[in-house]
Amino acid sequence: MKEAFVQSLQNLRANKLRSFLTMFGILWGMVSVVILSAMGEGFQAGNEKVLRELGKNIGIVWGGRTSLQAGGERAGRVINLTLDDARALQAESAMVDVVSPELIRGAVRVKSAYNDATVQVSGVEPQYQRIRTIELDYGRLFTPTDEDQVARVAIVGFDIAEQLFGKREILGEAITLNGLSYTVVGKIRKKNQDSNYSGPDNNKIFVPFAAMMRDLPRNDADPNVLSDIIVSPKPWVVAELPGVLDSRTGRIEDIVWPLEANLRAIIARRHGFDPNDTQAMTMWDTSLNTLMFDRMIANMKLFFSVVGIVTLALGGIGVMNIMLIAVKERTREIGVRKALGATTGNIQRQFFLEGFFLTMLSGGAGMLLAIGLCRLVNLAPMPARFAGMILSWQTALLSLAMLVAVGVITSTYPARRAAELPPVEALRFEM
Repeated sequence: MKEAFVQSLQNLRANKLRSFLTMFGILWGMVSVVILSAMGEGFQAGNEKVLRELGKNIGIVWGGRTSLQAGGERAGRVINLTLDDARALQAESAMVDVVSPELIRGAVRVKSAYNDATVQVSGVEPQYQRIRTIELDYGRLFTPTDEDQVARVAIVGFDIAEQLFGKREILGEAITLNGLSYTVVGKIRKKNQDSNYSGPDNNKIFVPFAAMMRDLPRNDADPNVLSDIIVSPKPWVVAELPGVLDSRTGRIEDIVWPLEANLRAIIARRHGFDPNDTQAMTMWDTSLNTLMFDRMIANMKLFFSVVGIVTLALGGIGVMNIMLIAVKERTREIGVRKALGATTGNIQRQFFLEGFFLTMLSGGAGMLLAIGLCRLVNLAPMPARFAGMILSWQTALLSLAMLVAVGVITSTYPARRAAELPPVEALRFEM
């Protein structure tokens, strides 16, 4: 091993420019594999983090207006979702895990002892907090007891808390919502939320659903009408989405997604509209966003991997050429060694190890350079949907496996050529 390593260094010194260019190909191939793979992981992790700020794999369901005639009813009828609809979805749908009604009212006048503002207030049930990622700086979340007792308690968004209280501790403070006194029991952490359906959580106040129905019902609809229904599908529903996408025969826009179709059928039965009427009930399914983004990232990572593999392969061809030249230049040396008793295995092992060392040396340098570049990039501010350069164990194993494969493949042929030289012909050879 030591002899092979020393001989590899001597080959590099003997052909400095050629060796540098060849090693640079391996080095750049390794940098490409690591950097591009880490970039793909960073985009995927960043997108998952952003989606989680809203709520990962949730569906927001709204009532709409019918576009088809059904059951003797004319088209154009307004469909309003009610609390009974939310209970029916939970009871009748085998696809949903969690259902939460939501009642939203804007332009609510809120006052604290220090300031006042006009905000949006949302009435939610306890399960809403889990599927919508309502996480707190401090305090507590709503409990079933708050709902049962119709408690006047509130959880305040980060930005509106600072507007009402400045930098003060707000736990236990009193606020009034349209003149009704509520006690603050929690403050939402600062959320880096770039997607929403009714405004960022930083600017909202949340209260128990029962208290909202009693104190702050919608002023633009009947008291029993909801603003929307939030659903969280069961894991197997999300797991089947790639298969639905792959089996499509037309445009993505025309796919009938199973969860939406299931929920629409239940609502249609209750409100008497055609279950194929896509305008009567609309739904934003964030699991579809995740699916499409994951597909995009997977294809991007595949492309990056192919680019890196091709670059490594080109560098490997360069290593093979260097070793073939080394075999030619050392033909008489091979003949002398064989004449002195060296076996074919000795010769083959010597040249194989030289080529392998050359590949691993340049590949190792490339990996170290790539790690350094990743850490350097991670020092810079990152956009919301990019979590930085993430070096995963999968990336490390992939890079190492490709490097070893290139080293073995590109070293085997020159080593075999050297070992197969007849001693007599090798001794007669002249450059």
